[in-house]
Parts: sequence; C-alpha cells; structure tokens
Amino acid sequence: MADFNARLSRPSGIRSLRLGDVSVTYVPDGAIRLRPLDLLPDTTDATWAAHPEYLDGSGHLTASAGALLVEHGDRALLIDAGIGPHTFESPEGPLHSAQGGALPESLAALGRRPEDIEAVAFTHLHPDHLGWACEPLLAHAEFLVSEPEWEARDLLEPRVAAALSKNVRTITDGTEVFPGVRVRIAPGHTLGHAEYVITGGGRRLIAFGDAMHSPIQGAHPAWSSRFDHDLPATAAHRHRLVAELSEPDTLGFGVHFADVVFGHLRSDGDDGPAWHPVDA
Repeated sequence: MADFNARLSRPSGIRSLRLGDVSVTYVPDGAIRLRPLDLLPDTTDATWAAHPEYLDGSGHLTASAGALLVEHGDRALLIDAGIGPHTFESPEGPLHSAQGGALPESLAALGRRPEDIEAVAFTHLHPDHLGWACEPLLAHAEFLVSEPEWEARDLLEPRVAAALSKNVRTITDGTEVFPGVRVRIAPGHTLGHAEYVITGGGRRLIAFGDAMHSPIQGAHPAWSSRFDHDLPATAAHRHRLVAELSEPDTLGFGVHFADVVFGHLRSDGDDGPAWHPVDA
C-alpha cells in the first residue's frame, strides 16, 4: 500500500503490457502539476485531506504526460504525442505547470527511432497531447484525428492547425486504425474526443485519453474536470467507462494517471470502485 500511495504522486516512467501479439508501452515525455480544487471543482479541501496520497509535497496533483506506443510486429503507432519541447506555467486555474521534452529519449530507450512511427492517433488536440506532432521529429507520420475533432480545428492556434493539416487523415467511430486498435468517439472533454480500444490475448485495453484525469474519478465518475468542454456529457460517459473498466479482462490506460497509467477498477467496499495498477 505504501508503494501504491507513493506512485499516486509521481510521474510514470516507461511501463509496458502485452496483449497477445500487441505490445503497449507508456512513453514518458514529461509531467504536469495541477491544482486539485480547480481541476475537479466538485471536490473540497476535505476531499483532499482524506486522500493526501494523491498530492505532492506542495499540494498539487501530479499528472504524467506522454504517449502510448502500440507495436505489432515491426509496425509502430503512437497514441498522442506528449507536450513536446515546451514548458507551460499559469498563475491561476487548474494548470500550475507542465514540462515536456523527454519523448525522443524515451523512444530511444525502447529501441525505437522516430521514423519507425507510422502514425499518431490523437485522443484530442489539446497542447499536452499534440506537442511533438508540431515538431520535425514526427513530420513524416500520418496524423489520425476524429472527424468531429478536426472539424473544430478553428479552435486551434493557426500555426498548430497548419502543422497538423499536412498529414491529417480523419477517422470515424469504429475505424480500425492499426492491427487490434479501433477508435470510438466519446465527446465531452472536447467536441470529438476519441478513445482507442486495443484487443489481444483475450484482453482489451481502453486508452481513454482525458475522459479521466485522476484515478480518484473512478470512485466519483460525476466529478468532471474544469478542462471538459461539456461537463454533463463527459460525466455520463465516465459512468459508462467506469462500468467497462470494472469488467473482467478489461484494462485502462490513463495517460495522466501519475505512475499508475495501466490499471483496472475493482470495488473496494463502500468507497466505490478503486483504481488498481496493472504492471504485466
């Protein structure tokens, strides 16, 4: 329990799972620090006093930031593209600070070159998910974006939209984007937020993007994030997602879930479903 609690307040390193013929690996790019009361406005000081294990020494939530590498044979796909070589800070609001830059080094540690990545499939187009796609590192790759997300590209900075547009292919709900990987569109966090369901070896993994920002939301699916575009819609979807992640042979990947990015939900009594990390 002590080790689990420590993992809730630190960013993740490289972690991998095997799903039959498919390998999935979290590729770190950096970390984000969040103000808990601003991120989850339905929480109170009492909430976090009861769950101090989620907070770092300065009282912030720690979120990982990176990508999911999906490998099938010699082929390689990234889901999302991290923050990129950037640093963000904000004096107020949910975001305290964010820093990226480690993704090239992380790929190298996994024996992968950037040119090995044939495509990047985005959950959505927020800066902490598309960073390296706007850099030369991934300029060769195809960018897979849900159709409604790309239709709302006017919300992007013009330079970002221009960088992505050279390589974009829009995808629709149910499309198989890679062997064993299908997209499903679940609006709420953004207009066209996408999740990716990866199946193999009798198990499935749901890479759910920002449908949840913290493992604590597994027990409280009604708690929407300040970053969510449509709070009621994302809360309704999160209730369905929590039910799925509680099913046998179903795992989740939460890109922002500190050092417990892979896991599933199991009932721990009266407190509701709790996130249990899975490391193999």
